[in-house]
Amino acid sequence: MSTQPANSPQTPVPDSVKAAAARNRANPKPITSSMSPLGPKQFGLEEARHLLWRAGFGGTPNQIQTLVSWGLEKSVDYLVNYQQVAGSEPDPKGFRSDIIRPPSAEERAMAQQARRARDEESLARLRVRQQEAERLDREQVRAMQKWWLTRMIETPRPLEEKLTLLWHGHFATSFRTVEDSYHMYAQNNLLRKHAAGSFADMLYGIIRDPAMIKYLDNDESRKGRPNENLARELMELFGLGVGNYTEQDIKEGARALTGYTFRDDEFVFERQNHDTGVKQLLGAKGGFNGEDFVRLILQNRACARFVATKLYRYLVHDYPTGRKGVDEAANSVINQMADGIRRDNYAMGPTIKRLLSSQHFYDPRIRNEQIKSPVQLIVGAARSLNTPVRDLDALLDAAKLMGQDIFFPPSVKGWDGGRSWINTATLFVRQNTLVFMLTGKRPMGRDPLADKEPFDAAPLLTQLADAYPDSASGDPERVIDAILQFAVGRTDAASRDTLEQFVRSHGGRLTPKVITDIMLLITAMPEYQLC
Repeated sequence: MSTQPANSPQTPVPDSVKAAAARNRANPKPITSSMSPLGPKQFGLEEARHLLWRAGFGGTPNQIQTLVSWGLEKSVDYLVNYQQVAGSEPDPKGFRSDIIRPPSAEERAMAQQARRARDEESLARLRVRQQEAERLDREQVRAMQKWWLTRMIETPRPLEEKLTLLWHGHFATSFRTVEDSYHMYAQNNLLRKHAAGSFADMLYGIIRDPAMIKYLDNDESRKGRPNENLARELMELFGLGVGNYTEQDIKEGARALTGYTFRDDEFVFERQNHDTGVKQLLGAKGGFNGEDFVRLILQNRACARFVATKLYRYLVHDYPTGRKGVDEAANSVINQMADGIRRDNYAMGPTIKRLLSSQHFYDPRIRNEQIKSPVQLIVGAARSLNTPVRDLDALLDAAKLMGQDIFFPPSVKGWDGGRSWINTATLFVRQNTLVFMLTGKRPMGRDPLADKEPFDAAPLLTQLADAYPDSASGDPERVIDAILQFAVGRTDAASRDTLEQFVRSHGGRLTPKVITDIMLLITAMPEYQLC
């Protein structure tokens, strides 16, 4: 997708999304820090819409209405206990594991013989074979990107994929360094397996994960020559956070992780390369190995708060914001979450369920404050508006231009998220991407299948009439209010006036084309970038 704006209906766009967020902060009432459940009568359309966006990628008016009919407790149970919902399980045979592999004994012998004989022709054939494997592997990782994007769009278990995306950015590993697509696939399934489950099991798994071992060079770590990368990130980025360990802990942790490597697709512990000596690590002393290292991290009180903060920022709100009232409430909630995570031995499900049921989570000043990530923008449009997917390659390219290339996080820190998603260039790409999904139009040309896969506004209007009965009359003003409430979670005079003027300029009739153009106008608004 180009960074130039497509030819589509446009509304005036403020300088930044800050303008929309500022309006949401105008409510002077303090944010509650209560983790007590929201009252049953308080769970309505707005709250259900909020839950679907934060615990997934949004929902249709029918899905929002279904959650309201279920009530808060059943809705949260359905989303968090997703193992009870039939879904597509990862197929271990879905992607090839043999594209990138160690050379066979016969291939090694051939290479050695060719080098001894200075047989350049044979050596060239071996290089061509390796290059062909690398080409196939690049094709496979692209197929994996399509597979995961499709899975996020189609899954009946949205929280599972939403959290898998969280942990992909937390335990950030890039194919560009790993250079083995199957290892990236295996790691993705590891993160999905524990997405709302045990953080402890996930952390134990990550030190045995071939993709992570390769990414952070632990396959090069030897007794007497420990590599510190994995040890450092286990504490700084994965488990404790800056300030909760020392440089000496890094050195000792690296010794504990010596011998943790992999062979082909399997973890291998090379006992002869492991440092069995006594280590002084995180306040404890002993002949620790990698599992001991993880255990010591989990025993540190800072770990539960670190995990709680990560979940809070992803599901609820930025923290810290620099705004006293907001940060005090967030700090209290994070402390309560950390207590729950410790109490449940790092089982995250109960704490997530409590959070998604809490009065704090549904506070009006929490809603419509989070900037959608590029993937959330794309997947959310497909899931909530029922737009055609059209071209997965185009959507993946757009996500990359907007700053989120799945399986290729920019560094071991993952994506910064939040306001980093928004700048002048990415706003244009965001707008163009929604234009493409709604109409098939590209900045340069049009999708050849656009006419065969049109966006059909009729089901959306029917569902809106069911969820927002005032719009059932077909009165343009009431339909516009319902669309705004559904699409951006709020109505305001300026947005309403702009859309009403647009409808009047088209004869005051809500034809399918007019509804599509209204959606183009709304998805170009700064408010649509928020959820």
